[in-house]
Amino acid sequence: YNAYVHDVAQTIDEDARQHGAFINVTTYQSQDTLSPWTHMRVFWLRDSAQLAGLGAALDAAGARIEPDSAKRRARSEYTATLRDAVGNTVLTILH
Repeated sequence: YNAYVHDVAQTIDEDARQHGAFINVTTYQSQDTLSPWTHMRVFWLRDSAQLAGLGAALDAAGARIEPDSAKRRARSEYTATLRDAVGNTVLTILH
């Protein structure tokens, strides 16, 4: 998964961020071998509109990075083998 984040996700994320999809993304790697997850990606979003459009914005960035739909589909199928969604939640940062 480290190679996927470095070689694929970071490029797509940066393109999406530059196009206003989100403010920032950080990837955390668990050091706990008993954790149900190995990596956690946290996207900082401005508002609920960014949240609602995040998936489509990341898809659009992926299409800009790799215009060939067959290659994108193959990458997506490979990526699906690397991750299991452990959870998805919306949080508020308290200062």
